[in-house]
Amino acid sequence: MVGEHGNNYLPANYSMQSNDILKRLERMEAHINQLVSSLHKTDVSKMDEMNKENKIKKLYPNSLLFKNWDAALNEEEQMEAEQLFQKYGYNTFLSNRLPLDRELPETRHYRCLERKYPKDLPTISAVLIYLDEALSIIKRAVYSIINRTPPHLLRDIILVDDHSSNDDLKDQLDAFVNNIHVTRPGLIKRVKHSEQLGLSQARISGWKAATGDVVAIFDAHIEVHKGWAEPLLARIKEDRSVVVSPVFDKVSCYDFKLTNYMPSAHGFDWALWCMYESFRPEWYAKHDDSLPGKSPSIMGILVADRVFFGEIGALDPGMKIYGGENVELGIRVWLCGGSIEVIPCSKIAHLERAHKPYMPELKYVMQRNALRVAEVWMDDYKHNVNIAWNLPLKDHGIDIGDVSERKKLREKLKCKPFQWYLDNVYTRLDPLNILGYGSLQNDMYTYACVDQGAMPGHTPIIYSCHSYTSQL
Repeated sequence: MVGEHGNNYLPANYSMQSNDILKRLERMEAHINQLVSSLHKTDVSKMDEMNKENKIKKLYPNSLLFKNWDAALNEEEQMEAEQLFQKYGYNTFLSNRLPLDRELPETRHYRCLERKYPKDLPTISAVLIYLDEALSIIKRAVYSIINRTPPHLLRDIILVDDHSSNDDLKDQLDAFVNNIHVTRPGLIKRVKHSEQLGLSQARISGWKAATGDVVAIFDAHIEVHKGWAEPLLARIKEDRSVVVSPVFDKVSCYDFKLTNYMPSAHGFDWALWCMYESFRPEWYAKHDDSLPGKSPSIMGILVADRVFFGEIGALDPGMKIYGGENVELGIRVWLCGGSIEVIPCSKIAHLERAHKPYMPELKYVMQRNALRVAEVWMDDYKHNVNIAWNLPLKDHGIDIGDVSERKKLREKLKCKPFQWYLDNVYTRLDPLNILGYGSLQNDMYTYACVDQGAMPGHTPIIYSCHSYTSQL
């Protein structure tokens, strides 16, 4: 009996003990979980504090670069990026880290991709103009031209250095060129100016060094798209007297992303500042965005038959530094037997600067160059340029240089009058219609003039005379 009773009791006793142990284990597990959770929260809190402590300080919160480019850089990298941006006017820090042969997105009209071009196209010389350009920018331009131009069409690439001072444009650029010549001997030619001569002279130097049937003159801060050359060469093959321009896509100076630009004509105002404009109505009536469009002028990139370009006088060597030279060319080409066209199926990616470090103040040279163009080509309309720049009609005091040779060129080429240009080419460039021009000065206080005041169109006031803007 005892044995049986004991056998019946032991399992029950063991069961009670087991339940008690399980409850204790559950309480211990819950306590451990609380401890682990507490420790985890402490670790996360400590990590947050460490991250706050280690958070990188923004050194240039007001910088245009860092307002438009969100990159996680340490302080040393921020300093380098900002210094390079101020030096070059674009994000050289990023450029130096991008592939030199990077792919560009396709931005051509679908009809351009369907076009076929003759096999016997003329050869082309590509001229790249630079002044203290970043080395990676020049390398990328050269690689894009080599990789995206059929070898049998690309005669040479001419690098024109308008007296740069950057050290990396010496030995490092030499090594880059020598490396290319291993596989493409003599492809790249170098032209170096002993002093800064300006954009027109640099372009002339490149044109003189070119040997291709056609010459394409670029800024060095470009990349060509696939199929850029064939549409230009085909159009010039049809008509050697047409000077053509590709369509520019915009490359951001902050993050190097590309924005697709639609085909547009190149126009200008009476101050000779360039602008994009719509084509003539007949271009839109054709409903084909791949067709060439007539343009009153040409912007920064020009492509022309090399011999014809010389016959019409190339570029005016009397133009200084920057500004107006493209407008002068456009007017001259139209007046002297040629034409200007934009070719939509040719696309160029153009890097726009935030500022021009080599020429911080452009106003004076722009005024000077504009007055020079007006004196040679605009006949009775030349005073519109004075008015646009708020300059006296006579005795403006700006030396425009000797224009006698350019006037002789106009006579030699038997160019049309400027009125023909306004009537047939640039009909939307309206002459300024004014009754009088000058300042209304006080007889007793000659430093005081009638001024439009803070609210144009309201009651005029007396204000110090100036020539910055129109005072009425």
